[in-house]
Amino acid sequence: MDLSATFFVIAVLILVGMYLYAPLSGRPRRKSTAGGEHELSSLMAERDRVINALQEFDFDYKMGKIPAEDYPTQRAELLNKGAEILRKLDEFQPARAADPNTEARLENAVAARRADAPVTVKTAVTDDDIESLLASRRKQRKDKSAGFCPRCGNPVLVSDRFCPSCGKSLT
Repeated sequence: MDLSATFFVIAVLILVGMYLYAPLSGRPRRKSTAGGEHELSSLMAERDRVINALQEFDFDYKMGKIPAEDYPTQRAELLNKGAEILRKLDEFQPARAADPNTEARLENAVAARRADAPVTVKTAVTDDDIESLLASRRKQRKDKSAGFCPRCGNPVLVSDRFCPSCGKSLT
């Protein structure tokens, strides 16, 4: 056996020994910090879910899907759940823990995510309103349609010079 081969085998054995000894050493592990980061990210995701649930709940109430007598209690439960999550988040972020009004922070977060806060919902829609909307939509659609392709029969628009399906010239 060659002298260089012997040194190579010894070096490999030392590296394997160091690799096997590393978990037994007293070094701090990365998993402990990753666990905290994982818990923080899961709390942030839960906060986002509660905020989305509040938004959907408010929207359903405005649409008339939720009875008025159930709305305050169910919304208060969602707010309490969100406030508890914010309190847990404050344990990870001590600079914001001094703020005792977590429910107000949750309300502000919901309001900030709302696309259009002053939504007015029209509750009494008559059949005449629906018919007029349908008629206007059909008129708009008819104005855009130029009929059908003479070769393949697919619908074409006024702005089309060629059939989008078969390519036949429409001019």
